[in-house]
Amino acid sequence: MNSLRKQTGTTPAEESRPVCGCGEGFLQRESLHPDTMRHFVTGFVETPSGPVPVVDSNLTRADRFGAVRIRLGIGRMNYSIDPGLYALGSPNENSPVLVTANYKLSFDCLRSSLPGRSAWILVLDTRGINVWCAAGKGTFGTDELVSKVESVRLSETVKHRNLIVPQLGAPGVAAHSVRRQCGFKVVYGPVGASDIPEFLDSGCHATPVMRNKTFDLKERAVLIGVELGTVIKFGFPVCLAVLFLAGVGWSGSFRLNMLQHGLIGVSSLMAAILAGTVLTPLLLPWLPGRAFSLKGLSAGIVPAVVNGVIWLPSSFTAPVYLEFAGWLLIGAALTAFLAMNFTGCSTYTSLAGVKKEMRLALPVETAGAVAGLLLVVLARFVH
Repeated sequence: MNSLRKQTGTTPAEESRPVCGCGEGFLQRESLHPDTMRHFVTGFVETPSGPVPVVDSNLTRADRFGAVRIRLGIGRMNYSIDPGLYALGSPNENSPVLVTANYKLSFDCLRSSLPGRSAWILVLDTRGINVWCAAGKGTFGTDELVSKVESVRLSETVKHRNLIVPQLGAPGVAAHSVRRQCGFKVVYGPVGASDIPEFLDSGCHATPVMRNKTFDLKERAVLIGVELGTVIKFGFPVCLAVLFLAGVGWSGSFRLNMLQHGLIGVSSLMAAILAGTVLTPLLLPWLPGRAFSLKGLSAGIVPAVVNGVIWLPSSFTAPVYLEFAGWLLIGAALTAFLAMNFTGCSTYTSLAGVKKEMRLALPVETAGAVAGLLLVVLARFVH
């Protein structure tokens, strides 16, 4: 396409021009949310519908650091980019159009899987949510896709009328409706971005393997950071409160009470957190039961036993055993609850199943936690 010309910079006059599909504020950094990422834009390409930001497939140190930060749950809700049209490499009017969400991690995953290739990337406004979740919530959907195709004037940029939509976005996109409204045909791509090069080379033909969503050990381990980071953020002050209340709640030395009774409570909570956020996802396929709450309870057995061996020598008194029994109930309830957090990010569950488990498990978990708390309090009055 003769009208496509890559630009390495912009003049003051050009900075006042709207960027195709990205809004007039794309070049006005002062108007942007501080967490909105822009360092990945390497230049601009002229199209019949206006200048389009250019990106490449090489992730920078900032991109990789951002991914680690998000995996730890830091700034997770603000990790987004501007929706609109982007140029990967040096695309022309015949280059494929790949659709994704404006969650930065999804965008980076897509472009980094296409080294040395040229394509157009159409980014939908999913409020910073990944494709799979956004499709379920409705933000990665038919209306948004049609709206973005029209707002970036995609029909003026490419000759063909094909949109490659990730398979995980299919629940939110009605292909027939998209074609009727904007004239573009939806082609569902593979589940994994790593399969896109082979998919494109085969004429957009997906093999059965490309249609399957895996959930292997590596994929499960990636989930640990977010859950563990979130729990620790709230768990740390709780543990401090447990130590303090143990110090003042028992007769004798404040320091000794914290070292004995306080650490029993803290270690029980830590064991429950470890089981619910680390062991559960790692051991998920091998844990018994279908309900995640039951899987969490199973994962918590070993940490609870180890904790008991450490804190229950024969010299301990009956009140301490009663106190430990209370913490055991609290820990079991906490482990089961934390394990259920993984229902929304696994391939094992359905919406109906999740609702049913929540309805049945939450009352039991609450009752267990309350019973455990009562035992902990009762232990202080037993001699």
